[in-house]
Amino acid sequence: MSDRPTTLPQSESTLGLNEGSLKAVHHIAFNVQNMKVSKHFYGQILGLHELTGSEVPETLVNLVAAGKVSNFRTPDGTIIDLFYEPDLSAPNDDPDQQFTRANHLAFDIAPEQFGQALEVLAANQIAIAQGPVTRPTGRGVYFYDPDGFMIEIRCDPDF
Repeated sequence: MSDRPTTLPQSESTLGLNEGSLKAVHHIAFNVQNMKVSKHFYGQILGLHELTGSEVPETLVNLVAAGKVSNFRTPDGTIIDLFYEPDLSAPNDDPDQQFTRANHLAFDIAPEQFGQALEVLAANQIAIAQGPVTRPTGRGVYFYDPDGFMIEIRCDPDF
């Protein structure tokens, strides 16, 4: 994480996405130590709809079948992905002391603006953690915010 900028780049670039370019939160992904307990919490306690069968994104079918991922839909359509990480433990058991239990936050952008998002990241010297990647579900790029929380900007396939 040493590649993360801690101050504004010397050029203090004014290049940025226009307000409103990021359309919505596409999904939120959480690492969980106990998938059974977490599925019960999100599905039974919170009453969220668990994606099953053809609702599961094609790229996640095998991971869902293996019990490594579960997906839930909130009433507004945001997807919550649970990633089974049994050996991952938080640096502090008190969730008020840190936020590392989350995997990443993903923002949707129009396919025609994806390239501009990459230019903005480069112009602001934001280190890319992964990508850009292309999948059947679209394109995405992963990077860190100044505190080390992973962010994704993704778009649907450009048909």
